[in-house]
Amino acid sequence: MKYTAARTHRAVQWVTTHLQERLQDAHRRPDRGDISITTVIIWVAAVTGALLIAGTIAVVLSKYNGKLNGL
Repeated sequence: MKYTAARTHRAVQWVTTHLQERLQDAHRRPDRGDISITTVIIWVAAVTGALLIAGTIAVVLSKYNGKLNGL
């Protein structure tokens, strides 16, 4: 659990880099087709929900880490 922050940072960095590459590709090839706004809203909600759940789990584990060691 001590490497959770480093893994999270790497994951966020990868996602950010991936999105930037995709946006650059979209600017180079504007004829790729349109994505529905509903699809974008669903993806943003799914990613936000996943990040909230992961953050909550990380906070709870860090808070009770000392108590969980004896199990």
